[in-house]
Amino acid sequence: MFVNLQWKGKLAFEAKTNSGHQILLDAKPRVGGEDKGPRPMEVLLVSLAGCTGMDVVSILTKKRVNLHKMTIKVNGEQAPEHPKYFTKIDVEFNFEGNGIKEEDVKRAIELSKDKYCSVSVMLKDKAEISYRWNIVNV
Repeated sequence: MFVNLQWKGKLAFEAKTNSGHQILLDAKPRVGGEDKGPRPMEVLLVSLAGCTGMDVVSILTKKRVNLHKMTIKVNGEQAPEHPKYFTKIDVEFNFEGNGIKEEDVKRAIELSKDKYCSVSVMLKDKAEISYRWNIVNV
């Protein structure tokens, strides 16, 4: 797996991934960027949400859970001094569907965080990661 980054001026970089996708990264104007794209630390939170989200949907699908909608909100707190790594991360899942069982959701999230999501495994030694969920059966 690889990514290639090309400098696009000031603090902007275009990342091209091994899978052929592109992401434009940039910084805030007050630090020299032009706000053309997300910050690298924001992308790290996106990676965590995407990784665990894909796991959870896959697990719930295998359990034949009737899921209509799922959203994930991730909030990260950073250390006050450089390097400003994440010290706390809160992951909130919101599920909507028919007959969704609490134990299925709990197990899917546990499997993702402890076994399948490589992003959460990498982050857990630096950040305290908490997981919570809401279920709306319609």
